[in-house]
Amino acid sequence: MPMTIPDVAERDSTPLSPTDFDAILFDLDGTLIDTAPDLLFALNRVMAEENKPPLSLAELLPFVSGGSPAMLQRGFRIAPDEPGFAALQERFLALYRANVARSSRLFPGMETVLGHIEAGPLRWGIVTNKSAWLTEPLTAALGLDRRAACIVSGDTTEHLKPHPASLLLACQRIGVEPARCLYVGDAAKDVEAGQRAGMKTAAALFGYLTPEDKPEEWGADWLLSSPGALADWLATKTPR
Repeated sequence: MPMTIPDVAERDSTPLSPTDFDAILFDLDGTLIDTAPDLLFALNRVMAEENKPPLSLAELLPFVSGGSPAMLQRGFRIAPDEPGFAALQERFLALYRANVARSSRLFPGMETVLGHIEAGPLRWGIVTNKSAWLTEPLTAALGLDRRAACIVSGDTTEHLKPHPASLLLACQRIGVEPARCLYVGDAAKDVEAGQRAGMKTAAALFGYLTPEDKPEEWGADWLLSSPGALADWLATKTPR
């Protein structure tokens, strides 16, 4: 059962142990990397070209998990099936690709998490709905492509999360059983995908949640308030 107590100390507690796992898989945007500043930069550039007032980071954050359609809808009040949407999307994504690692960084504390994993018997990977033409330059710029045991992008398989195909492929590539994996993500679709793949799941409460999100109802095995909670868990319970 997921922890629903609002107290951070109790919410971050878990009966899970690192010895229960062979690998930890991470969602990318809003979980492993804070990509919102570069998405905002690209969106505001397009909005300026269209004489629209810029958005603040706080205004954009709840829409990041919805991808470019949600962000463009927020900025331009335009639906994906309306005339002009495709052209705006193309311009936005081209600008984002050109600035994909301008300000994006690992979330504070996440480098410590990866360090603990790499110092022990566990392996880690990335499973994201972000397309490979954006995922690959971002992870390469941050040096993560050389460290991750696998990187599965949104177009690596025929299905996006919450379908479990990408998570199951990650297990295949690493050579581990899904039941021996923990998947960490900041959206309901991440938790659902992990559950459908037969994994344990952790909801990243520090990610790009919307005001309407109710992560305590997602059914995650663990509610994480910060990367620090994951780092502490690994530091105290991972055999060396």
